[in-house]
Formats: sequence, C-alpha cells, structure tokens
Amino acid sequence: MRLGIPVPGEYLLHFQSRKHKPMKNQINLLNQLQELVLTRDEHHQMGDGSHMDALSDSIDALVGKLDPQIKALYERLYKKDHVVMSPMANGCCAVCGMRLPISQVQQVRLAKTIQTCSSCGRMLFNEEEDAPKYTGGKPVRGEPRKTGISRFSAEELMLPSLKAKTPAEAIAELAIAMSEHHFVSNPESLVKSALDRESVLSTAMGEGLAFPHVRGVEGGGLTLAIGVSEDGIVWDAEGSKVHVVVFSVIPVAVSAFYLRLVAMLCEAFKKKENLTLVRGLNSSGELWKNIVKATRYTMK
Repeated sequence: MRLGIPVPGEYLLHFQSRKHKPMKNQINLLNQLQELVLTRDEHHQMGDGSHMDALSDSIDALVGKLDPQIKALYERLYKKDHVVMSPMANGCCAVCGMRLPISQVQQVRLAKTIQTCSSCGRMLFNEEEDAPKYTGGKPVRGEPRKTGISRFSAEELMLPSLKAKTPAEAIAELAIAMSEHHFVSNPESLVKSALDRESVLSTAMGEGLAFPHVRGVEGGGLTLAIGVSEDGIVWDAEGSKVHVVVFSVIPVAVSAFYLRLVAMLCEAFKKKENLTLVRGLNSSGELWKNIVKATRYTMK
C-alpha cells in the first residue's frame, strides 16, 4: 500500500481504516476539521486572536480521532495547503477541475475508501444531494470585464432595509434574494449551513460588520449579497451589534481568496464615512452605487 503522491497515470489513493471505523465518519471528521482550520485562518487574517487557542484545541481533538493512515495523509496535504478536502462536482475535483474516471466517481459516491485527485492530491468527497449549488449564468463573450466588487455581486443582491431582528432572519433574507435572482439553489439548505458555521464561531468582525458564509457551493464563482439594518442586529452572545451583513457563498477552490476579500471589505468599512454611505438608503440601486464607491480603492 503506497501513500505517496500519485504519479502520472494513477488516479487514486485508497485505503480502509484498520480499525474498521466507518469511512463516512472519517470523511465527515475531515470536513469538520477543514472548516475549523479555515475558520481559524479567517480570524487570524482579521487579527482577531481571542478564540485562536480554543480553535486550535478543537482542531487537535479532531485530528486525534482520525485513523493513523488518514491522519498521516491529512498532515502531508496540510503542509501544502489548508484546503485538503475537495467535493466532487459533476464528476470533477471541484478545486482543480480535474475530470475523474467513471470508476473513481463511483468510489467517491460509495465512500468506502479514501479517494484522492490525481492532479492536486486532495481527498475527495461526494456532495449531499440537496447541497446548494451555483445557478448563475456564465460570462457572455464580448461582455465588458467586471472589476471591483461587481465581480462578486450585483445590484439585485443589495438589500438596503433588512427586516430581520436576528442573525437567522438576516441570513434567510439574503439567501432568498440569491435564490430568487437565480444565483443559487436551495436557500433553506444555505441558511442551515450558515447557521451551523455561526455555531462554531460568530462571524461578527467589529465595525458593525458580519460575514456569514457557506463554503462548498460549487458550479460558479464566489458570490455575495449585502443587507443593511439601520437599527442593528445583536449577532452573538457577546452582544456584537451588526448593521452591515455580507453573506457569501464560496466554492472550496477560492477559500484562500475569500480571506483576502473579507480583509478588503473590512479595510473599506473601517472608514466611518463608508459605513455612513451605505446606511439609511431606500433602494437597491442606491446601495449598490454606494457599495461600489465605498470599496473602489480596496477592491480593484
């Protein structure tokens, strides 16, 4: 049994747990582990060290539950990139785009063995049938190249007057807007996934901002919707008051870029005049215009 990096012509790395633990449980552990690691990366990027020790302890606890062989593979992949798990989307590795042989597609679906991508080496897993997916259109040839925040959002995804009184209600409003305007499917699943992520650690980042998100929405690009609450929403147990909610759906492949995107938005809204620009507006058009203006220097 060889655990090395696949060589050309080989497409899978597979082994079964010596302790006969159900492989699906191991795959679920790996996905939980990846989400915790990326959560820690997000807070490190934002300079928020208040929860780093607790996150690191949780990560270490999950690593300890992995089968020894899977743990060894995880640690080797982790040294290269913190994204070690890739969903299989339309018969391809969602991270690198490598088309998988039909026989391997079936093995990923069965989840009886660990399968790896022959191109990027990441461990593969099958998406749930009801997982939300990107449904937006592809770029039209000849269309002007989008710049700034317009690469990730649009006027119809701006909600200048959230009715929400709770984080769950705010996320639901934004998820429904994404679905109604044909950017994503299954808004109910989006809301559940976003709230599961919030239960790990609040996405409130100070300055009246929160960044709820769902990772693993495949089939398109990173997409965000923005809602504004004039009265503010108490976002977490610490009493963080949020006025601007930036809800994102993120393909796994752009997890690292998402960290930079959040940093760019935080940088833009550190300026109080930019926060003032986006509050108290009456239309999506006004909010979109002012969001573009507020982020024009940080998101080029």
